Amino acid sequence: MKNIGISLLLIAITLLNSSSTTFSPEFKIDVVVIDAGHGGKDSGTLGKASKEKDVALKIALKLGANIEKNLPGVKVIYTRKDDRFIPLDERADIANKNKADLFICIHSNANPNTKAFGTETYVMGLHKDESNLEVAKRENSVILLDENYKERYEGFDPNSAESYILFSLNQSAYQENSLNFASKVEAQFKNRAGRASRGVKQAGFWVLWRTTMPSVLIETGFLSNGTEEQFLVSDSGQELIASGIYRAFKEYKTEVESIN
Repeated sequence: MKNIGISLLLIAITLLNSSSTTFSPEFKIDVVVIDAGHGGKDSGTLGKASKEKDVALKIALKLGANIEKNLPGVKVIYTRKDDRFIPLDERADIANKNKADLFICIHSNANPNTKAFGTETYVMGLHKDESNLEVAKRENSVILLDENYKERYEGFDPNSAESYILFSLNQSAYQENSLNFASKVEAQFKNRAGRASRGVKQAGFWVLWRTTMPSVLIETGFLSNGTEEQFLVSDSGQELIASGIYRAFKEYKTEVESIN
């Protein structure tokens, strides 16, 4: 009886091992949420003749069109497809509820120094210098437009440096993949789109903190810089930015899926 018991145990272990090998699903990057920053009553940053909400939306739609055309197996979900206001917590909820494999947030930048130019791609993390914190403060300040924002955002004050301490308590499990995708985006901007890359950075963005998947926030350029504004409002400029993000996405998808 003892030998029979041992034999049955070995068979059970063998079946468990074989089933875990045979039936484990392959990991696919097949759902992406594209978030056009700002919208509606929230214009975002302003150039001389442009609004961030409009530039972000046009690039987001072009990016989604590229993915839908060339990677038909990928489901593209937009947080907005027109000029409407979407609170930050709802943007993150859209990604979480749809079990997105990647969250891409599109923005454009501004700086009191009108000579500042170039692209930046952010991942969730602690800011390493004051300029990163200022970008996060500006993008997070949209929550002040929400009703009952103190309750909705658990007392978070986007203008208080102390509020950002809460982000230090959460090391994202998705940071490595977020950094991987972000680096691919900036490489595409620099090497293929001919943009000046200011690199991959970390800061406390509420919308990235609340998402449960690899997430990035892309600052596509400075509307406060006249030359860069002209590029970002042009159809060709928007297509260059969108195609750069698309190529980074395709490369990231191929790389992640090849590992599994």
